[in-house]
Amino acid sequence: MAIAKAERLMNLALCLMNTRRPLSKRELRESVEAYREAWQSGSEDAFNRMFERDKDDLRELGLVIDVDENTLDGEAGYLARRDRNRLPEIALDAEEAAALSLAAKVWQQARLSGAASGALQKLRAAGVPFDEDGAEGRTALEPYIAVREAAFEPLLIAARDRRPVAFDYRKAGAAAAEPRAVEPWALECWRGHWYLAGWDRDRGAVRVFRLSRITGKVRSRAAAFTAAVPEHVDVRAYVATFAGEGATATAMVRLRRGAGFPLRTKALATKPVDQDWDELEIPYGHGLGADLAEYGPDLVVLGPEELRADVIDRLRAVAGLPAAEGELR
Repeated sequence: MAIAKAERLMNLALCLMNTRRPLSKRELRESVEAYREAWQSGSEDAFNRMFERDKDDLRELGLVIDVDENTLDGEAGYLARRDRNRLPEIALDAEEAAALSLAAKVWQQARLSGAASGALQKLRAAGVPFDEDGAEGRTALEPYIAVREAAFEPLLIAARDRRPVAFDYRKAGAAAAEPRAVEPWALECWRGHWYLAGWDRDRGAVRVFRLSRITGKVRSRAAAFTAAVPEHVDVRAYVATFAGEGATATAMVRLRRGAGFPLRTKALATKPVDQDWDELEIPYGHGLGADLAEYGPDLVVLGPEELRADVIDRLRAVAGLPAAEGELR
């Protein structure tokens, strides 16, 4: 619905800005498909209400629409004069232009790629210089953001429109996905993975979700948000908190030689045990057990005991075994 309205507003704005004389409502009705469909359904009132709302929305967005009461057919005419709706000259320095160019180029997937490249072309047509067309500043490496998860686009739209969502989510080390009801705040790419930060309604707390662990479709909900959205949502900070980064406690693990490089980069100390294993001291915080379980047979938790128990339970769940009871081995 939001996309359909945006398209209708764009079509109306184009009609009003690309005419040399005022257009009557009848002419606009024939030019904009959504208006024509509303009128053909037999409801003149529905078309009139739709048109008046759209006209007011465009004015709120800053479009100056003139009304001419003296058209040839006696109806009021509407026109958005280009001289009154011309944007000021765009002035960007070299760093700002480079940032816009990079932002347009990094999106290689999803429908955002078309919007980004189109915006870049319009800026170039407006006279904004972009050095990437020449040899200067060109490097052998070209960054891009990959968006492989099907959940990315519906979550991005839901976060933009402040719409709650529901989806099935499989936690790290869990054998099956669980239903989650979330108020999405923001998405961010961190260390090669996309994460969503938002308010988990069932748990009544902030949670982060890795998009690659969302299974099935993201379903939108009509209700409004129940929790206040922070002015600034630092997704990376939430991810770091749940990943144990910045924790004051530490844990001891044994890691197979040649494995677990991301974990090794966070190690506070590393000591060789034998030709196959190393012993690492790592930061210990909430959510660390989920990360450690992903290393499977390449990692053994030495302590503390609650972390060891957490990892063992997660591994047993993946294997379809009941939770361990009694003394840990």
